[in-house]
Amino acid sequence: MVNLSSLDIGIIIAFFVITLFIGVWVSKQAGKSSTEFFLSGRNMPWWLLGVSMVATTFAADTPGLVTELVRKNGVSGNWVWWAMLLTGMLTVFFYAKLWRKSGISTDLEFYELRYSGKSASFLRGFRAIYLGVIFNIITMAGVCLAGAKIANILLGISQQEALLYSSIIVVIYSSLGGLKGVLITDFLQFIIAMVGSVWATVYIVNLPEIGGMQNLLTHQNVAGKLNILPDFSNSEALITLFIIPFAVQWWSTWYPGAEPGGGGYIAQRMLAAKDEKNATWATLFFNFAHYALRPWPWIVVGLASLVIFPSLESINVAFPTLNKDMQGHDVAYAAMMTYLPAGLIGIVLTSLIAAFMSTISTQLNWGSSYIVNDFYGRFINKDATEKQKVFIGRVSTVLLMVCAALFSFYIKSAKDVFDLLLQIGAGTGLLFIMRWFWKRINPYSEIAAMVISFVIAVVFFINSKLDSPWFEIAGYMQLVLGVVITTLGWIVVTLLTKQSNTETLEKFEALVYGNESKFKNIGYKIVAFFLGVIGTYSVLFATGYFIYGKIMLAFGLTILAVLCCLLLIKNWKRII
Repeated sequence: MVNLSSLDIGIIIAFFVITLFIGVWVSKQAGKSSTEFFLSGRNMPWWLLGVSMVATTFAADTPGLVTELVRKNGVSGNWVWWAMLLTGMLTVFFYAKLWRKSGISTDLEFYELRYSGKSASFLRGFRAIYLGVIFNIITMAGVCLAGAKIANILLGISQQEALLYSSIIVVIYSSLGGLKGVLITDFLQFIIAMVGSVWATVYIVNLPEIGGMQNLLTHQNVAGKLNILPDFSNSEALITLFIIPFAVQWWSTWYPGAEPGGGGYIAQRMLAAKDEKNATWATLFFNFAHYALRPWPWIVVGLASLVIFPSLESINVAFPTLNKDMQGHDVAYAAMMTYLPAGLIGIVLTSLIAAFMSTISTQLNWGSSYIVNDFYGRFINKDATEKQKVFIGRVSTVLLMVCAALFSFYIKSAKDVFDLLLQIGAGTGLLFIMRWFWKRINPYSEIAAMVISFVIAVVFFINSKLDSPWFEIAGYMQLVLGVVITTLGWIVVTLLTKQSNTETLEKFEALVYGNESKFKNIGYKIVAFFLGVIGTYSVLFATGYFIYGKIMLAFGLTILAVLCCLLLIKNWKRII
């Protein structure tokens, strides 16, 4: 526990006051209609949407997740999420424009645009509850747990107290300001979060116990953890950290913020853009910032934690009051923050609070948009007024927060949530990529994919919690099995059932493609996809090698990134 100074407390209070002011300030505009509440009137610029996407994916559990990966598998352990860049770039160059041109209010409205019949209506309603409630609550529960761990270590308060206080604040401004309030606060929160994480990293590296970057990199606990690429001689590490993410995971799994073909709150941001260009630029900025700009402060702190807390036991000894169910390598990040001085700890604590609030507020607004537009307004009260929809949106915001807070008591770490969400979405990704191009895909394909993947995930999850498991299967093999069984299942169902009627398909294609071929400039888009991936990874690696002191290699990668950028700019009109 740290002793907060008056300055620290003042910084935190000022942040809360500003956040609440923003919510109240935009509440009148947000309350005019459901379009204003959930899509900010479809008039948002790319930079605000892009920053909001980045802020949302910087959750309270993200630094803890990265720290846990670094402590267990070294820097290369991050490939389990770095590989998702391919998913993001696919969305940028192939789908962002299509989402915005569709003109829908939520990505679930897509189902009755693309498919026909009662099965399409059922799919929309079912997925509204599946994603907006069940999946959303699991996601937020992981963020709530991480926030509670940070509060327990830094402030010495219980999980119950932490969630009570934070939930009240985030629910108030989320329910008042709608998406516009979320976007504006996200912008503020992202700036605070980045300043806090970078400043804290610099201070920690220069602690006497660490002795600077050179001493950190040569420390016996750290030297073997620095490789950016996995050890190719270690077959298990190579399979789990590199082969599975690149060969299977990125295209086959549905994960919040990295949905194949776009979806969730990423789609919500694209739908809120001024036009197709702003939707595309926002998504491109998000992927670049998320994968290239942000990870290294967390990685460096994770490496530093191996010096001060070399084992899980050393963390538990240092924090004996930490609840047993909350112990784990992911708390090492918060443990390192206890070394920060007055003033800086206030900024960092505010940044972590901001990270928590930005993610939770987005998840709440996104989830309630499904409940209102795709369930209540579609099936319960088709004649609902705009005021009624906004009211239901605000009520559902509160209920989702309560459920997420309660479920957070049943999970143990950020990595547990990450693995569970990957498993639930395993095998569904290819469907979301292909449904824009393969006419044969129908509502039964999607229903089959959801049901099969969910059942498999539940079986594996229950089995892992049993004292005497029914079977022993390695984690990566569980993912592969889920992908194979689910993918084969929905493909078989697709081939055995009828596609949507021709009239519906023609209207859909006319809306999103106009008079152009769906494969127009496909070659340029494929090249742009690879340029985006290579350029972003080049910046990510160059940053790491600058930190490692490998200047020539870092400069070479920087030049490669610049070349990729120039080629993208030169061919931008053909790409978009």
